[in-house]
Amino acid sequence: MVRPNPVAAQRRLRAELRRLREQAGLTQKQVAESLEWSTSKVIRIETGAVGVTKTDLTALLALYGLHDDARANELIQASRDTREQAWWDEYRSTEDAQFIMFLGLEASASLVRQFQALVVPGLLQTEAYARAILSTYRADQQELDRGVQIRMRRQRLLDDPDGLSLFCVLDEAVLRRIAGGPDVMREQLARLKDMNRRPNVSIQVATFDQGVNLGMKGSFTVFEFPTDDQDHAIYVEQPYRDALIQNDPVEASGYMETFFELETLARPASDLDKVIDRVLEQQFGE
Repeated sequence: MVRPNPVAAQRRLRAELRRLREQAGLTQKQVAESLEWSTSKVIRIETGAVGVTKTDLTALLALYGLHDDARANELIQASRDTREQAWWDEYRSTEDAQFIMFLGLEASASLVRQFQALVVPGLLQTEAYARAILSTYRADQQELDRGVQIRMRRQRLLDDPDGLSLFCVLDEAVLRRIAGGPDVMREQLARLKDMNRRPNVSIQVATFDQGVNLGMKGSFTVFEFPTDDQDHAIYVEQPYRDALIQNDPVEASGYMETFFELETLARPASDLDKVIDRVLEQQFGE
């Protein structure tokens, strides 16, 4: 039995509540006045900042004029699902709250588009490469082991070819930056070749000979979700603290356009083996 994904359930629920409110022709302030709530409570429910009780959900659905019992029951079940435990919940006491949200978004996405200017994406890393990268940020051995464990668990998302799809564009610097030594890099580059052969994975490289590109400003990830009524989410990597962007369609569309430009610029996925073989020859004389 597949356990519900609480993040996916929350995104579905809040998108449907927003749609029903707009369909009823009500503003958030009008909803608050009708139910004698604060406007901030309505906003927090629609943004997913707080959960919604069955009593409050029933009141919202009645106000919005939803008389379809089957649909109402689906939304009530979705509300219950938001309170389910997920595998990443066991790390809430040790990991940053924003990173926990990142894990939930990744697990509920149907498609991930990622540009990486610095390192191999976590979903594609070997254990040895992951350990070499994470050791830069996690000096404590227990903390390092936990970080590697999380990274390996995330990769299970790609095991089902009908599950998550991953489209990556990597700057050539990612392939040339040696992490963990030559043997670790050889294994990692071989892993990229293998992953690129999966039907749900595409890996392109923006090579140095193609000059400057928009991705030089920084790495980012776009999460797309199974239903059209859910806005994309963006995760932007930054030196001090990564930024998570949600509920901002305009900014999300800007990142999508940037990714598509990088995709057009980069070498096609079918050229990945050639690009990697050239790097291996120049870096390691192979």
